[in-house]
Amino acid sequence: MAETTARYWGRTDLVRIVLDALQAAGKDLDRLDIDDLAATDQFHGGGRPATLRLAELAGLRGPAEAGAGPRVLDVGGGLGGPARTLAARYGCTVTVIDLTESYVDAARELTTRARYADRVSHLVGNALDLPFEDHSFDVVWTQNSGMNIADKDTLYRGMHRVLRPGGTLAFQEPLAGPAGDPHFPLMWADRPELSFLWRDHELRALVAAVGFEEQVWELVSEAAAIASAPAPPPHAVQRLIMGDERLTAIAAANRRNLAEDRIATVHAVFHKPTPETA
Repeated sequence: MAETTARYWGRTDLVRIVLDALQAAGKDLDRLDIDDLAATDQFHGGGRPATLRLAELAGLRGPAEAGAGPRVLDVGGGLGGPARTLAARYGCTVTVIDLTESYVDAARELTTRARYADRVSHLVGNALDLPFEDHSFDVVWTQNSGMNIADKDTLYRGMHRVLRPGGTLAFQEPLAGPAGDPHFPLMWADRPELSFLWRDHELRALVAAVGFEEQVWELVSEAAAIASAPAPPPHAVQRLIMGDERLTAIAAANRRNLAEDRIATVHAVFHKPTPETA
């Protein structure tokens, strides 16, 4: 599945595509900041507001001195938008791991141009085989990265292993709705064999069984926002990755899925107990 998923997401010459789109949008490539990049680097439902909401739920506070905030692992961090936001707003030091090499290349370029390379690093790697020592991070963070992963037990056990006792797991994840299988294409899959959504109670129980304690489980309603949302600008990451024709089909299927309760989204925060509290 790792190779299949990487092929689905991978794009040739993505660095040039992203930089050309930003320049065409009037952005100064030598003076980029996280506001310039907000439409381009937040490749998940809800965009940057969803990142800030999840950070609030996770108890992150800012502004903080650069590097004084938590050590964060962003699993499946894509083009690095959430990571740079966490570094800029909360002083975090963030390591991003993503399976898709072209995304990592583009993320490194944007991080360098936005002058966050001292606080945000990007690695190619598999979420099911995290290449980090036990207890390496204060926060494990992920937004919309588990939909292509069938083995969720291994995914969350790995996150538990690399998180220090007392640390925080914060995630945003699409869920299977009560009304049955979703309509395709989805943003992350054009056929059922690539999509692995779990029901609310199933995922909640699995994360607890791995050894986490639930702090927040907030179901997110996207239907109203999507119905009234303007079309994404030309430099939006969804357009750059999917293309206009495919994005139109995905948006139509997404509206049906939300209206028919076939897909939901959760913002969740869990705590890894210390030995004294376990």
